[in-house]
Amino acid sequence: MNLSSANKRKIFNDPVYGFITIPNELIFDIIEHPYFQRLRRIRQLGLSHLVYPGALHTRFHHSMGAMYLMRQAIAILKDKGHDISDDESCGAAIAILLHDIGHGPYSHTLEHSIVNEITHEDLSALYMNKLNEVFNGQLKTGIEIFRNQHSKKFLHKLVSSQLDMDRLDYLKRDSFFTGVSEGIINADRIIKMLQIVNDDLAIEAKGIYSIEKFLIARRLMYWQVYLHKTVLAAEYMLMKVLKRAKFLANQGVELFATTAFSAFLYNNYNKNDFQNKPELLDLFSQLDDFDILTALKEWVHHPDKILSYLSHCIVNRRLFRVEIQEEEFNLNKVELIKQKTSKEFGISIEDSDYFVFTDATTNYAYKPQQRGINIIYKDGTLKDIGQASDQLNISVLSKPVKKFFLCYPKTIKLH
Repeated sequence: MNLSSANKRKIFNDPVYGFITIPNELIFDIIEHPYFQRLRRIRQLGLSHLVYPGALHTRFHHSMGAMYLMRQAIAILKDKGHDISDDESCGAAIAILLHDIGHGPYSHTLEHSIVNEITHEDLSALYMNKLNEVFNGQLKTGIEIFRNQHSKKFLHKLVSSQLDMDRLDYLKRDSFFTGVSEGIINADRIIKMLQIVNDDLAIEAKGIYSIEKFLIARRLMYWQVYLHKTVLAAEYMLMKVLKRAKFLANQGVELFATTAFSAFLYNNYNKNDFQNKPELLDLFSQLDDFDILTALKEWVHHPDKILSYLSHCIVNRRLFRVEIQEEEFNLNKVELIKQKTSKEFGISIEDSDYFVFTDATTNYAYKPQQRGINIIYKDGTLKDIGQASDQLNISVLSKPVKKFFLCYPKTIKLH
């Protein structure tokens, strides 16, 4: 091994797993690329830190952690006698390392307000193609695994399924950084119980309780963290302020923004544009959380009262009141709140939509109809976790829970 390749066998000290070793020069160079380094500047949980102050970890942390778990899983499966080549091992590591590379700042919020008709999954695929060109086709196997085009389908399942390395890492990592102990799972135990049956993932029967805990933890983390009502309010408020900024930009109003952010505010790029204009990927890769937050801090002083008020509320954590219930909100109540808001803020009824909004959120802990989690017994019998478990009421966990929420300024009094 020459000195330059030795220098690329770096070790990362991860707060969740301890030391993570970079397996080879190619993966080191991918991590070093500006497209990937951008993930250091994008928080994994968006605005959740407004509820859980410790939730400041990044998508870089998560991607590195998921790669670590993937390498653990591949090693376990190889030890159990499954044929996985070095190229496939490297490809699986690359696929999970890059699975989130298309995320923008405040990802889902941005997808619904600044860029049109293109998801972070679409962008991830485009970034992988571009990196494959940069690295002379060396990402080919990783891309095949990511797209489920590789002959060994179980490799894709390790990247994307109901029991993938992505979920194992984000549950463990997000519970660690938020301090929400209900999300703690035994990822090490689950990985050690992995098995392959008919080119599909399965869990050895003695690991069944770890899977039960995993599914319950996933359910609890969704309601306690990912779909926490205050987090929902903050994310929808950010979505509204970005929509207002986009509306003003389309009217030709001058707005403070970084070069990259300005390009997406003042142009309506869609999926075709990204596919036909390679320079857009470079431009998008310059966007991160700091672009958005810097703009919000300046917009607090903008003469447009809707833009400035919403920006002020997010920057200073003056979040809207949130009501949450299991049925849709009475339209008369929503209309009354809009009228009161219109009057109090001196804006039109139409513009009160920026301050008063209702929507629904749904949580699935488990979807047995989507190639569920299989338990394998010593005699070779396979059972879905829902049939195998004597503790877990899978009919409860697999049933979607839908909740409706209503947000409006706390200054609005209903009585």
